Amino acid sequence: MKNILFILVLLISGNSLAYGNQDTSKSKYIPKKYIFPSLGIIAEDINALPEDKIFNRNPADEWLPLMRKIRNFEIPKDDAIIRMNELIISLKEYLDSKGVENVNDEAWVFPVRGYTPSAIGGRNGSGYVVSNFDFFDKNTGGHPAHDIFIADRDFDNIDDITGKPVEILSMTPGIVVETRKDWVPSMDTIKGGNIVYVFNKETESFFYYAHMDLVSVNIGDIVMPGSILGTLGRTGRNAYPKRSPTHLHIMCVKSNSGDLLPFDIYPYLLNARLIE
Repeated sequence: MKNILFILVLLISGNSLAYGNQDTSKSKYIPKKYIFPSLGIIAEDINALPEDKIFNRNPADEWLPLMRKIRNFEIPKDDAIIRMNELIISLKEYLDSKGVENVNDEAWVFPVRGYTPSAIGGRNGSGYVVSNFDFFDKNTGGHPAHDIFIADRDFDNIDDITGKPVEILSMTPGIVVETRKDWVPSMDTIKGGNIVYVFNKETESFFYYAHMDLVSVNIGDIVMPGSILGTLGRTGRNAYPKRSPTHLHIMCVKSNSGDLLPFDIYPYLLNARLIE
């Protein structure tokens, strides 16, 4: 990159040096042949750099800075919606550029390995309550999500049946735009604990996986249905106390031109492919 910048400086300064009213004395005059390198040389220098360092920025990195502004009420909602819509367009274009193909929802995966829809809390999806939920206002209420419970009577994050941690799987294909891996009980204002957000381009939706123990993906990772996101835990203000059974909290918000609205994925959970 330093070579390219040096060449560009020469190119920009070349006109004034070569064609301006310059002093052509031996000490100051720079011959043209040293000012204008061939385009082939420039192309070779550019091609030698890693692609993602030049033109292929990862828009997943833009999610968290925007979300911090939204969560801290540093940006008006109307502006946040516009910027969110721009980000979604960038994410879709990026995934297309990476050759990530659309996947029919029939190939979506149940997000808790070894469990079935019978583990979903409530009756016939009754745990899903929108109320006055507003994605852009963290002070609003509601529970536009589903909780999927595991067998963990002693609250140790270990499945009572298998004796192993329970893996959380990406339900859809997409790209990871946010993770949290460092939650501790003193962070009692954070509801979700350790989390993963995955953007799915087909539905223009963000899938939120909360109350995880270990998170094994990073921002910018591309995932497919069944990709391991981490293991289930008891992190977060509402999941850490022993009054709460161990469960995955999964939510989906779907874009309406950048306005992220709750979307009930209960029918998709019922039809999702099971992985033992």
